Amino acid sequence: MISAFREYFNRTYTAERYQTLLNWLEEQCGVKVEFRVAETPIFVPLKLLNRMAEEGAAITTALMRRQEYVEAALEAIPPGYRVAGEIGHPNFLTADFALVHEPDGTLAPRLVEIQAFPSVYGYQSVLVAGYREAYRLDPELGTYLSGLTERGYWDLMCRTVLGTQDPENVVLTEVDPVHQKTRPDFEITARRLGIAVVDIASLEPVGDKLHYRNRSGRLTPVHRIYNRAIVDELIARNIRLPFDLTRPWDVEWAGHPNWYFLISKFSLPWLSRPTATHPVVPPAVFLDDFLAGSGRDQLRSAGVAVAEPAGPDTVYPNLLLKPLFSFAGKGIQFDPAQAELEAIPARERRGYLLQQRMSFVPTIDTPHGPTQAEIRILYLWPDRGTLTPALSLVRLGRGKMMGVDHNKNQEWVGASAAFFPR
Repeated sequence: MISAFREYFNRTYTAERYQTLLNWLEEQCGVKVEFRVAETPIFVPLKLLNRMAEEGAAITTALMRRQEYVEAALEAIPPGYRVAGEIGHPNFLTADFALVHEPDGTLAPRLVEIQAFPSVYGYQSVLVAGYREAYRLDPELGTYLSGLTERGYWDLMCRTVLGTQDPENVVLTEVDPVHQKTRPDFEITARRLGIAVVDIASLEPVGDKLHYRNRSGRLTPVHRIYNRAIVDELIARNIRLPFDLTRPWDVEWAGHPNWYFLISKFSLPWLSRPTATHPVVPPAVFLDDFLAGSGRDQLRSAGVAVAEPAGPDTVYPNLLLKPLFSFAGKGIQFDPAQAELEAIPARERRGYLLQQRMSFVPTIDTPHGPTQAEIRILYLWPDRGTLTPALSLVRLGRGKMMGVDHNKNQEWVGASAAFFPR
């Protein structure tokens, strides 16, 4: 997006430097990176990143203050997954933005989704260092937000994950973490913070406390959990945990699991209603409201062209169908047809939304043609701290979807990072 940096990078790029990046990442992570890493970072004005960061923070603050919304979101949590204990505030927040053209031709951000759940905070810090190392980038280019340095970022990460607990009693939990694509992030985080990575299904309840087996096999009490296990994966794999999530265990959560539902795609229809004051949020409605309520009219009043249903073959090319609590783009459907919408059982329709489909602007010039960028702002919010935009994460793609799983067998796409002139 900053042409001088883009042109210089493309001119000096070599396949050897890209391989140096991949080798460096594997060495730093200690395991192979299984998802695709983009050949290039992007170069953007800090002003644009700051605007995204401010919008995401404002949206989150507004949702947390709206008691009617919080109560509705709590009711939407699947039975058996409403975790006991004080929820406080979300320790982690991610806000994904597309870049679209305003009517006057200028670029502007639009919210794709917002989620109070951890992302690859550890890996992303290593990736930006890898781009610097492999391509010898200008040292005056910045990456961390809110005036943070790399050291300040990891200090904030430490405060957020550990709280006041000893690292020996803090665990990062995931479903079968050894076989997750995000394992490089787990390994980096565990090494930097001195915590253990454990399968959430291996935690052992004793009395009102949870425990894990350390490297020597000793049963060790867990005082704080940095949770990376996603509920829809627990449900999809039919995993039965050895402890009841709804029971009030004597444990702290670094990112209480209920926030995964409270700040999520569930918020999009609430944020895009006429009374909302968030123009970066594309119009969205719940599926049941669209089929049997005022949702269709709400979308039209927001300027979305929506056809009248003329039978089961009616297609809605301006809409996306999204399951509320899926992750990594799972279940998203383009150009949904009336028959496909009606095929979803009535009792399940509240678990889906229809959102205006956005036209990502290809803003990155590459040897393989213009490429789109989705920019994620990573926030940290330690206990007794403040919500802080800390770093950005970028996904490059030329397909319908931006996730790294949706741009396979292509070059100059995948996981990336943003740099800005200080």
